[in-house]
Amino acid sequence: MTALYDLLAPAKLNLFLHVIGRRADGYHLLQSVFRLIDWCDTLHLELRRNGQISRSDLGPALPADDLCLRAARALQTASGTPLGVHISIDKKVPWGAGLGGGSSDAATTLIGLNRLWRLDWSREQLATLALQLGADVPFFVGGRNAWVEGIGEKLTPIELPGAAYAVVKPEVAIPTAAIFSSPLLSRDTSPAIVADFLADTKSFGKNDLQRSAQAHSAEVSQALSLLEHHVGASRMSGSGSAVFACAGLAPGASAKSEGWQQVLATLPQTWTARWCHGLDDHPLSGWSKD
Repeated sequence: MTALYDLLAPAKLNLFLHVIGRRADGYHLLQSVFRLIDWCDTLHLELRRNGQISRSDLGPALPADDLCLRAARALQTASGTPLGVHISIDKKVPWGAGLGGGSSDAATTLIGLNRLWRLDWSREQLATLALQLGADVPFFVGGRNAWVEGIGEKLTPIELPGAAYAVVKPEVAIPTAAIFSSPLLSRDTSPAIVADFLADTKSFGKNDLQRSAQAHSAEVSQALSLLEHHVGASRMSGSGSAVFACAGLAPGASAKSEGWQQVLATLPQTWTARWCHGLDDHPLSGWSKD
């Protein structure tokens, strides 16, 4: 095997995001549900036998040392392999959005290289390494929609009904650090239980980071109002700036709906919008052994 092509890296939505406390070290304690959606980046991995690790961008230019390169180096070091890789990325998921695009790219890199380099690591081994790269990366390695707790590292797989989502990404990118340090951030939401969420997966809870993000940028409020008016109840994903509305439980929701067409017709030219469907599993979920 000398290459793996067309490896998908799906985005995620935070169907809700509650901040329920703060640890002594300053990290915030969260509860959330992470939902995989079919808005994906595409990665291509080509084997390099000289041990070098490199990357080229087929779409928008990424930072010189992005999470994919860091993931590849981490796995190379941890496994002791002499092999390298050239990574090509067709970037479609916007960054600064709260959609987990960079973390998903890193996870797909780990999953793909585990196969390309014939390491035969378990999913648990990959997830442990993934946590060193960022709190969201283990979720994408795990490959299942999940109830999330702690600082994002405690994952419990959860079954979700099929659903369609209208997603809008304003031009602004929201700095996560600014949101978590905002005096507007509530840190005392009461802990929830899975049963409460499952009783109303479409509208349960809220995003405790949203008020801080709206104060940071009026574009977030504008995007929320746009979806609220044309599609339905809207909220922000992660720390923003992307917002979404559940457009209906499958199989009835269609991107041909009048409301969605109105969103597209009134969308500012520099914004991005996508009609998405929830995924049950990561496209590469079968690539790692449990």
